[in-house]
Amino acid sequence: MKLIDTHCHIDNEKFNEDRIEVIKRIEENLDFVVNIGCDLESSKKTVRLTRVYDCIYGTVGIHPTDIKGFNEETISTLKDLAQEPKIVAIGEIGLDYYWMTEDKEFQKECFKKQLQLAKELNKPVVIHTRDAMEDTVKILKEFPEVKGVIHCYPGSVETAKELIKNFYLGIGGVLTFKNSKKLVEVVKEIPLERIVIETDCPYMAPEPNRGKRNEPIYVEYVAKKIAEIKGISLEQVIEITTQNGRDLYNIGEK
Repeated sequence: MKLIDTHCHIDNEKFNEDRIEVIKRIEENLDFVVNIGCDLESSKKTVRLTRVYDCIYGTVGIHPTDIKGFNEETISTLKDLAQEPKIVAIGEIGLDYYWMTEDKEFQKECFKKQLQLAKELNKPVVIHTRDAMEDTVKILKEFPEVKGVIHCYPGSVETAKELIKNFYLGIGGVLTFKNSKKLVEVVKEIPLERIVIETDCPYMAPEPNRGKRNEPIYVEYVAKKIAEIKGISLEQVIEITTQNGRDLYNIGEK
């Protein structure tokens, strides 16, 4: 069994010069990847990637820092894109109070509308939350039927224990950083069965590539760190987290 990258952005312009080579490395080293939409343009690019490459699945959604102009037409477009056979979730959606490009109430409104869309379509969600965990949890409780993943999990062990009833925790390159004590505690305390591995590439490359462009095959470094923290074999981490990724996105064996 091979690893998967449950959250990447290979439509990003940082891959414009060598995207085909990056995808070849995915085909050779990983089971598959899930490319994440964060606005209408990237969601449409994601759909195109899923049509061309067997190893790429995708999601469509509007990131909280990209919600300017969000309206009913936006939801209608997302709904159409989400009908594509390899679009497996709505996301990345959520709240971001760090950048605050739009006010909190508008963020919450857009978040709820996309959660409602996921509920209607019976699809999981990919949640982005930054400096907004309390409001994120509160809103998710309004949609108890909706399941998914908390991408780049930034919260406490206590909040993680509450969330894992309905959500997987997305763990990426930050885990390998020297100052990631809080995340190390989360990985120690949370069952491996509720963890999925991601890169968020081209961002947040793990050690030893920190500061460079990230890419999907670097999930290996995250998996090795999880194995080290939990005192288990890399093979166990690969087997369990890959199955978790398949379960999260309802992707069966090829």
